[in-house]
Amino acid sequence: MSAQSPALVGRETVIQPPRGWSALNLRELWEFRDLLYFLVWREIKGRYQQMALGPLWIVIQPVLSMVLYTWVFGVIAGLPSENQPYAVFAYAALLPWGFFASTVASASNCFVENRPLMNKIYFPRLLVPIANMVSGLVDMAVSFLILVAMLIIYHIQPGWGVLLLPVLLLIAGMAGLAVGLWFSGIVARFRDFGQVAGYLVRSLMYATPVVYSIEVIDPRWRQLYQLNPLAGVVQGFRWALLGAQAPDWGMLALGVAIVLPVLIGGLYYFRRTERSIVDIA
Repeated sequence: MSAQSPALVGRETVIQPPRGWSALNLRELWEFRDLLYFLVWREIKGRYQQMALGPLWIVIQPVLSMVLYTWVFGVIAGLPSENQPYAVFAYAALLPWGFFASTVASASNCFVENRPLMNKIYFPRLLVPIANMVSGLVDMAVSFLILVAMLIIYHIQPGWGVLLLPVLLLIAGMAGLAVGLWFSGIVARFRDFGQVAGYLVRSLMYATPVVYSIEVIDPRWRQLYQLNPLAGVVQGFRWALLGAQAPDWGMLALGVAIVLPVLIGGLYYFRRTERSIVDIA
């Protein structure tokens, strides 16, 4: 029998975890872009699969929150809403905030919730929190239709600032991903830390002008307050859609400058821990 040609000899590919602080290898994410689409679709389809109202929860949750906050803070507390109906004033802020909060929650639990998939096949683990963030963006886009209807009902015409909404959403997504990636490894090791993370995010909402106007903040502390990039994002949404007071763009840029190193550090931390964390999750 003739010797087998070298060209016919199969090559063996060995997949092993990186050592140390490995490179992010973002090019690999692009190579697995088809899987990203699958993960997004799986997340959207599975999230409401066994619920009686199904996808309607996408709009029910922010609408119920808007009704509750309108009654408590708009009617009972009588908080100012910058000369806008409090309902639309609150709803315009709940959309970017909800996107941020859902990104934090999904990224924090990505190892715990996707352990079976991660144990079966190899793929860049970073695809999971990114897919969750994209699916949250789809949910927010559906909820945005309710806001459009409210703008029509209240005869509010948005200005040219709506062109900046994608940039503001990008900032919110970056901030949510930055926080969630740092939480992910800790939540995988200590399940109860997920409750702590949720409490911290809910507390942050009251340090962000979601249910109140930034005008109620003492001017002496307003610059320090606006170091929170979510404050600028929320105020930017209201400015673009309702003609409310414009955010302090300088402080928003400074907040983004703070988020970027946190996000980059979170990416490297995620890459460092992904090689062993699935065995713990």
